[in-house]
Amino acid sequence: MKIKAFFIVSIYCFMNISFGQKSAEVMQLPYQQIPDYPEDFTSGNIIVRFIDGLGYRYYWATEGLTEKDLIYTPSEEGRSMLQTLVHIYELSKAILNAPQNLPNLRNTKKTELTFEELRKHTLLNLEKSSRLLAGKSSDSIADYKVIFKSEKNQREFPYWNMINGQLSDAIYHVGQIVSFRRSNGNPMHPKVNVFLGTTKL
Repeated sequence: MKIKAFFIVSIYCFMNISFGQKSAEVMQLPYQQIPDYPEDFTSGNIIVRFIDGLGYRYYWATEGLTEKDLIYTPSEEGRSMLQTLVHIYELSKAILNAPQNLPNLRNTKKTELTFEELRKHTLLNLEKSSRLLAGKSSDSIADYKVIFKSEKNQREFPYWNMINGQLSDAIYHVGQIVSFRRSNGNPMHPKVNVFLGTTKL
């Protein structure tokens, strides 16, 4: 009986540790709520607010998605929800590369990240981008380039293209995720408030 009791307690402790680690990891993800706004309207801070708004929307658009949601597609020709999430992840990498003047490399390989990994890395990419841009002046922003590099050539664009390109595109696609999950019978948390950037749980 002692051995049996010890075995049960051991399993219980292991499960609590495992689930506790998982819960802690989930709680560490940024953008459960939007960060406090900056004190001044520098060029960098304005862009940061767009990125933080995107992060908050993405967090709740992807919170509680199911396997059924991930395979959902509005039409046979359209992207599935998971494919759309992969695209947003790629956009988040470009958003992070720009303030570091790092090139975007053409990736022909299919991503092998799980949904949980996609979500985590997308949110962290946005958070890192936000930190890199915080407080930056217009002169600093002017030095940032959107760079595309292939085996044959390299093309560079001003940061203006990031604003109307990848950043706006990511916001657009997060809206698609919200629409997809609603159509699939799993709407986003009803207490999400994108104006205030808070969610009543």
